[in-house]
Amino acid sequence: MSVIARLLTAVLFASLSFAAQGEKLRIVTEPWAPYVYEENGQAKGLDYETTAIVFQRLGVEVDWQFLPWKRCLMLLEQGQADGALDIFQNHERDNSLLYPGEPLSEVEFVLFYAKARPHPFSTPGDLKGLTVGTSPGYLYGSVFKDTTDLKREDGPSHEANFGKLVRGRIDLLITDRRVGQRLLKQLQLQDQVDQYPKVIARENQYLAVRRNAGMDLLVQRFGTELRRFKHEPAYAELVARYTDKAKNPKP
Repeated sequence: MSVIARLLTAVLFASLSFAAQGEKLRIVTEPWAPYVYEENGQAKGLDYETTAIVFQRLGVEVDWQFLPWKRCLMLLEQGQADGALDIFQNHERDNSLLYPGEPLSEVEFVLFYAKARPHPFSTPGDLKGLTVGTSPGYLYGSVFKDTTDLKREDGPSHEANFGKLVRGRIDLLITDRRVGQRLLKQLQLQDQVDQYPKVIARENQYLAVRRNAGMDLLVQRFGTELRRFKHEPAYAELVARYTDKAKNPKP
């Protein structure tokens, strides 16, 4: 074997994930319906099922853990988890995480308000001095960076945030449009809470893995297979099942 061939072989084995060599990949995530959640002990959701199918095709077994998001981030940082499902990409995380070239889905952040206490606005600057309910560890694009007088208050859960909104403990609540609408129905709050139509920020969600953990090749293969799966009718069926509008397979 030539020197170049030996080097290429060494690089290949160095980039193979231990998960691809027969061990389970430890993936953490927080329930975030309709993208990923548990129902009667069974994992479900658009991004969960998409990811599970892709990993199955790659021959990779996964050990899933559903935890609060700050706990997920801590386990990643400590090396006790190999990756996270439905995580946003930003410059700080680029130093510690690897992302495939294809996202799983797109989040649309909107503001929810109590119908008894509306706060109409044209730009985030119009909301100066108001308190917005948020979730610990979540990123919201440039919403709070661009509007320094907009106050952020973390709640213990998405459900608790809607309770705080109804009781007037926060002025507004920011979350993904689909997540929020699903919770409104679940909590039977449609008569008390509504959303503003303006999309405050959009973010792609990914399956990301830790850098320097031998998973470079795996994340590349995941992105390639995910892109392929998105062209299939099976993916369009998942989208139709879990979202408010179906998407046809890409031509």
